[in-house]
Amino acid sequence: MIVRSLEDIVGTKDDVADGNWRSRRFVSAHDRLGFSVNDTVIKGGTKNYFWYKNHIEAVYVIEGEGEIEQIETGKVWQLKPGTIYVLNENDKHEVRTKTDMRMVCVFNPPLVGTETHDEDGIYPALTLEDIQK
Repeated sequence: MIVRSLEDIVGTKDDVADGNWRSRRFVSAHDRLGFSVNDTVIKGGTKNYFWYKNHIEAVYVIEGEGEIEQIETGKVWQLKPGTIYVLNENDKHEVRTKTDMRMVCVFNPPLVGTETHDEDGIYPALTLEDIQK
């Protein structure tokens, strides 16, 4: 059984920040479960372009408000607590926050924990073997 709390993660290598967001990695590839789980906060009043070319992501909003745009179609959905969105087609998307937003994010394949977005908004497809080299 794995039991972790936010206070166990804050300030460790599993507490990753980059620009407008901060992601606390509760479950990663190190746990060998086939998925990863993050507690992520995106700053309010920001525009954030992402493209998880190498991952499928499900995001459940627990605090804050904003919107998500699917870049290919221009379709926009409102985001508020209790909303989930799933990037099941590796969708290029922009998250625009009205307030600070806190979300639970699940990734497959799992993140190793150190990923940040590259210039195209992509997380690299890292494996445990990559970081152990």
